[in-house]
This record gives sequence, C-alpha cells and structure tokens, in this order.
Amino acid sequence: MKNSETKSMDRRRFMRSASAIAVAAGPISAPILFPRPARSEETPASDRIRVGAIGVGGRGTLLLQQLPKSAELVALSDCNLAKAEGFKAKAKGEWPIYQDYRKILDRKDIDAVIVATGEFQRVLPCIEACQAGKDVYAEKPLTLYIQEGRALVNAVRKYNRILQVGTQQRSMEMNRVACELVRNGGLGKILEVRAIAYAGSEPSPAQLFPGQAVPEGLNWNQWLNQASERPFNSQWMGWMKWRDFAGGEMTNWGAHGVDQIQWALGMDDTGPIEIAPLTDGPNGHVRMKYANGVQVNYVIESGKGPMGGAIFVCEKGKLEVNRNKFTSNPPEIAQQLLKSLDIEEEERKWSDSLALWQARWHLQNWIDCIRSRKLPVADVEIGHRSVSVCHLANIARATSRVLRWDPKSEVFLDDDAANQFLNRKRRPGFELPSIG
Repeated sequence: MKNSETKSMDRRRFMRSASAIAVAAGPISAPILFPRPARSEETPASDRIRVGAIGVGGRGTLLLQQLPKSAELVALSDCNLAKAEGFKAKAKGEWPIYQDYRKILDRKDIDAVIVATGEFQRVLPCIEACQAGKDVYAEKPLTLYIQEGRALVNAVRKYNRILQVGTQQRSMEMNRVACELVRNGGLGKILEVRAIAYAGSEPSPAQLFPGQAVPEGLNWNQWLNQASERPFNSQWMGWMKWRDFAGGEMTNWGAHGVDQIQWALGMDDTGPIEIAPLTDGPNGHVRMKYANGVQVNYVIESGKGPMGGAIFVCEKGKLEVNRNKFTSNPPEIAQQLLKSLDIEEEERKWSDSLALWQARWHLQNWIDCIRSRKLPVADVEIGHRSVSVCHLANIARATSRVLRWDPKSEVFLDDDAANQFLNRKRRPGFELPSIG
C-alpha cells in the first residue's frame, strides 16, 4: 500500500476486496475456523532468539525489517559485501559483517539463521546450519533440483532442527480458510484445478559471456556456489533467467502458487503421479494428475490469473485463491468464508506499508516453533514437495513427453533419461555433505 493508505482498512472495503465476483448459485458447506497466529509480547533481551542473516539482498532486507521483537539480529553475511553494508548503513545497526557465512555458523551465541540467498546457493548453507545446531528460515524457491531437496529434508530431521520455508501465504488467514474449504470437501468434488503456466528458465548461452573485472567486495567463487566455473560477467547477476541458477518463474512465483494447490489438495507430503506437456517449449502448458484423480492444468497465461494460487473448479462452484484474497462464483462462497475471519484482526495485520509482501506473521510462526519445537506451518517437507512439483513441470517441458512419477521414491518410472534431471553435478568445493 502507499504511505497515505497505511491506516487500517475499514470493514466494508476489506469485505469488498475479499469477496468481489459474479453470479449466484446454491449453498456451500460451512467453513472451518482457524486460530490466529500468536501475538508476541515484548521479550526480555536475554530470552530473545538470536539470529544471523545469510544473504542480505532485496528479499533478505525485507525479512530482516520484519523480524519479530522476540528475536534479535546479531550478525550479517553476504558474499557481496556491498549488500550487507548497505543494509547496515540504512538500518543504522552495529552488527558484524562476514563475507563467509560459515563464520556465522561457527558462533555459539547464534540460535538460528535466515537464509535469503538465490535458490542455487541455498541448500548447502541450510544443511550446514542444521549440522551447526541452528534453526533455519529458508527463502523460496527452496531448491534448484529435487534430490538436493530430499537431502535437506533428511538433514533437518537428522539434526532435529526447525526449518520454515518462506512461502508466507501459509501464514495468511485468507489462504488458510480457502484451502481448508477445498481440502475438506466444502465445495464438493474437485473437477479441475487451473493454474498459471509459469515460464521456465533459459539454458545458458553456448558461448559464455566474456570475462569482466569482479566488483570490489564480491566473492565470485562463493557467489557461483554449485554452478559450473565461469568468468564474472554482470549478466550472470540476473541469475533467475538462467537454468544453471534457477527454474524461472515456474519455481519463483510457482513456489507460492503450486504450494497453495498442494495445500488445498491435501498433498503436502506427496505429489502428482503423471506429468504431461500440453504445448511445446520451456514455457509450455502442462497437465498433472494425482493418485486421487484430481487434474491440475497449468494453462493460464501469466498476468491473466492468480499468480499466488489457482482456480479450483468444483461441483458447488469455483473458488479462486490468490495472495491473501479469494473470489468465487457464486459469490456466496467467498461471503461465507469471510464470516470465519476476525475482520478487525485482519485489518490490523495488513494495514502497514509492507502489505501483502510481508512475512511478519510467517517469521513469528518460525520463532514460536523454535521455542515449542513443533513443526512450522511451512515445514521443510512441505516446501520440498511444493517446489518439486515446479521442477517436475520443467522436466516434462524439457523431455517433451508424458512422465510417470512415483512420489514415494521420488523417481520417474521406467525413464532413466528423465531421472537424469533429478540431480545435478555440483562444482568441487560445493558438494552436499553426506547425511547418513
């Protein structure tokens, strides 16, 4: 929201923004009520969770600005020192800055870390943080490929750590009630799910970009992480475009939208059994089928549908779920869902300038779970399974054929060529540690 709009929304505007859509029809089942996230009280300094930041770019900065008062930021790390120094200067803090994140992991006085690096840089420090006894908030997309996600899940479980994935819509009340309604059968049988055909990434150029002088304060070797060796060129810093570093918008926005689909279908610990490309190319449409027969079609063009969710077409109507909002046809579905919300609480939570991009309540859930040792709302297994579906879509596009997937063993059936996409060769010095 703009600064002039930072005051609390009035009830009428909140209701209208949540429920606007067309055409009426019959009744629906009553929605499920959810408990609100706990509101943290002022915490004595001696009792605060001490946090180190690994990656202080744009998203990392937003997270640190929203760190709950029950936590305390004590150190910064970024392989690009200018980013950490810029945040420190703007925030007028006195935190030490490390270029090597492992110095944060070596500190015994740090309880937890926020890992807000790029997806190709993320899993290794997360695993090493678990080994160092730190709890983790890991931004999305969680992984670059499927097998490193399973390695991370295994590390979190082995070392008994709390890992919250930064899919903050899991802590948004509007998303929770909408997904619960679909999952519990409140709209009857699911006939189809329609979602954005998020674009994939591009292969790196056959002729690599020419070398340039490495900017002062950038550890280029550490920035490259697992990716293959290459000279520095500023074009690589737009890393989300290139397949060596990312899965494109399919894993970027898809990490949110696909996660809502997984949640609403009750598939948090599994995935589809069949993936089929419907059109050609790295941005092609994809169909997925789950073991219960539900079909998800990634066919909506970007910008023409819910980037942070999907459209659930059910026997009793359609429910479109997006970031912290929902609309329906008939409109009674959305109106009934709104009755399960504490409107004044929702107005309070979303009335500041950070608005829907914030993760404050998601971070609070993470801090609460560090204390209780209960699983957070976006546990590592949930995050791994959701982004795995994104990876599956990109693999189906790359192979241009129907793929049969075993979500239990996490392999393609009778397709050795497709299984080659599940792993990647990592650069020496950035291998994942063995998790027994």
